[in-house]
Amino acid sequence: MKIIEGGVTAAKGFEAAGTEAGIKYKDRKDMAMIYSQTPCKAAGTFTTNVVKAAPVLWDKEIVTNSPYVQAVVVNAGIANACTGKQGMDYCAEEAATAAKLLAIPENAVLVGSTGVIGMQLPMDKINAGIEALAKAKQSTIEAGHIAAQSIMTTDTVSKEIAVIFELDGKTVTVGGMCKGSGMIHPNMCTMLAYITTDIAISKELLQEALSTSVADTYNMITVDGDTSTNDTCLVLANGMAGNKEITQKDASYEAFFEALHYVNTYLAKKMAGDGEGATKLFEAKVVHAKSKEDAKTLSRAIVGSNLSKAAIYGCDANFGRFLCAMGYSGAQFDQNNVELFFESANGKIQVFDHGTPLDFDEEIALKIMQADAVTVFADMHEGADEATAWGCDLTYDYVKINADYRS
Repeated sequence: MKIIEGGVTAAKGFEAAGTEAGIKYKDRKDMAMIYSQTPCKAAGTFTTNVVKAAPVLWDKEIVTNSPYVQAVVVNAGIANACTGKQGMDYCAEEAATAAKLLAIPENAVLVGSTGVIGMQLPMDKINAGIEALAKAKQSTIEAGHIAAQSIMTTDTVSKEIAVIFELDGKTVTVGGMCKGSGMIHPNMCTMLAYITTDIAISKELLQEALSTSVADTYNMITVDGDTSTNDTCLVLANGMAGNKEITQKDASYEAFFEALHYVNTYLAKKMAGDGEGATKLFEAKVVHAKSKEDAKTLSRAIVGSNLSKAAIYGCDANFGRFLCAMGYSGAQFDQNNVELFFESANGKIQVFDHGTPLDFDEEIALKIMQADAVTVFADMHEGADEATAWGCDLTYDYVKINADYRS
């Protein structure tokens, strides 16, 4: 597998565009389109929040029951959540507009929205935006980059990646883009993620690969403990790589899963590190736990603790906060078995050893925690399972951003 330049347009047959529709933001692009030249198998995972936005309900229906998908239309600024029947009608109107312009069926169009909850979409602007997108779509790397920029809300950077690998003598590409910065918490988070690939694979195995990967990527990040109404992750596979269609979990499936999982992990970490107001990525890695579920529970508790996040922001090696979070996580363990370390590009230091605090060098610990990405490493010494979770530090700016979100 090799990382290449690009995102959702890297795979064969995919085009994208971004445009300035003026939905909420007056100074940047706020609508995007992804289009495949040929029909795609589609898979998706969605928010577990009982309050689901209209686009989530629309996309779940399309992914489950439509014979194929060929386009995605996304807007930023307004979430189309808690909008009743009118919100669902607007999803249908978006699909109808895109279908007419692209000459594809309405049930081949997926929609996505992100932004303020409880506001209706300005359909005059949305429809004009779809028309502009249909005219502007291209297969260039730059077109994919513009699309990634156009779905941002409080994100400070666009997020995209592409990889290639060989299969049956063919080059297969997996590319993706996402947005996410606040309301980030399993399961899933305020995120929209769109993955495109030219691999030939059955719909059933595409869905299985995505669901399996999401459990250890997007569902292992947190910023603020809030699970959104709009979380959506979609994968479109158009088969244009020309490989033999994957219909069983063999070596070809594993090669595809590795690539998909790498893309999802990269995007998940980018969202965690770009948390609202954040200054650094906060990672928790738990090893030698009794079970996979315990490892997940412990690592998520560490990165989810406000006190832990504040310590990461202040570069304070207050290891008691991380142990405390592990203790109330719900996982059962013996603190006298635990080793705790802080690690970053600036080094690694142990601070706790089998129930005993260590007399560590505070200056070295400070230097380690001043890096752009900091890892709390916990060795439980109770089993063979491990898990990693990602979050960010908690800063003053998080409150400022969310206090003024509708302004």
